[in-house]
Amino acid sequence: MKLLIVAVGQRVPDWAQTAWDEYAKRFPFELKVELKAVKTEPRGSKSLETLYAAERQRIEEAIPKGCRIVVLDERGTSLTTKALAARLQNWQLESDDVALVIGGPDGLEPAFRQAAHERIRLSDMTLPHAMARVLLIEQLYRAWSINANHPYHRE
Repeated sequence: MKLLIVAVGQRVPDWAQTAWDEYAKRFPFELKVELKAVKTEPRGSKSLETLYAAERQRIEEAIPKGCRIVVLDERGTSLTTKALAARLQNWQLESDDVALVIGGPDGLEPAFRQAAHERIRLSDMTLPHAMARVLLIEQLYRAWSINANHPYHRE
């Protein structure tokens, strides 16, 4: 199974890239994690609909056919880490590759959000884009560690 993180935005600070790399290398062979950064549409004087459409096209091109699409959305379902572990376990049992999508500065196109298989929320607070990437991969690693009875997670 593969977890594909599709994130709008190409550049993140060094600390975020270092954290991403550290967590990515911890995942076991049978659970690959990959990041696909897609270009943010230049804002300028374009309408929000134009921005959404351009970013949606790039996102859809980055996601392989047949992937389960899970978008990160402030209005999505709030999960505990244990609930995320249960979701991860279900995804693995179903053998679905999963694309977790992080939107750009204006979020994701509403129709794309609604068409996703799932919508989850990382936090009730607004997070910087780089922080969302790091928080997501850390929580996915923690979810895997719970399912593997690994001592990383302690309650």
